[in-house]
Amino acid sequence: MSKSPALSKPFTRTLLGALTATALLSVASFSNAAIFKNNLPTDRDAVLSVGVNVMAVNSAYDMEDSTDVRVLPGVFYDNNRVYARGAQAGVYLLNDGTNQLSAYAQLSGSEFDPDDARGALKGLDKRKASAAAGLTYLRRTPVGGFRAQIATDVLDNSGGNTARLTYLAKITQGNLTVYPSIGFEYHDADYNEYYYGVSEEESARTGIDAYKSNSSLNPYINISANYDFNERWAGFANQSLSYLPNEQQDSPMVDSRTDATTTLGLLYKF
Repeated sequence: MSKSPALSKPFTRTLLGALTATALLSVASFSNAAIFKNNLPTDRDAVLSVGVNVMAVNSAYDMEDSTDVRVLPGVFYDNNRVYARGAQAGVYLLNDGTNQLSAYAQLSGSEFDPDDARGALKGLDKRKASAAAGLTYLRRTPVGGFRAQIATDVLDNSGGNTARLTYLAKITQGNLTVYPSIGFEYHDADYNEYYYGVSEEESARTGIDAYKSNSSLNPYINISANYDFNERWAGFANQSLSYLPNEQQDSPMVDSRTDATTTLGLLYKF
């Protein structure tokens, strides 16, 4: 029994990495293959939107400045074969208008810079954001969409796996479209150990109590909105809030129960 966790980690990463890499590299080359016969046709008129996003991250970490402001590029595109949505890009394996199965890659994880932390936390090791790859399935229904996702850290910063279950809705009023969503995100022990754990070595160096985290289930809510100013310009806003369970909040690195991110963006449509 003691060998199961050690075996499951590389197996899951290898499986998801292989499936995702294969899909991302080859699906576009086989657009006429049988897997696409029942799918929506390629949208030749798909609009590419490119812009800039200003992101304010309120981290649960115990930092000197609780808000980190970042400026990032934004890209949105979907032609029923491939898509890009902000920090996520993927290819559809199935897309018939009701069901969507896709392989994707995206930025993932938190960032902890000890130079910006408080007190003895400045002596801890840096935690880096990473890249995740995985599979996502969306089922559209008359009452909204239901999405399941599973992903793994392909850069092996944390070596962790994550999963999400989400309910999504869409509300349109004139030029304004709002996308509220709510759900749960699972983080395995490897993910939490990297981002919230304190090793014995770090404890001896800093005097901070060592901390070992287990897997967790984080409830979260997200609201996105898009407003079309005209046929070329659009505004974008997003607010996300994630609640930290005890497995994360009990870490000596943390001083809040929530992670929150606010994003404002301006997009140009080609």
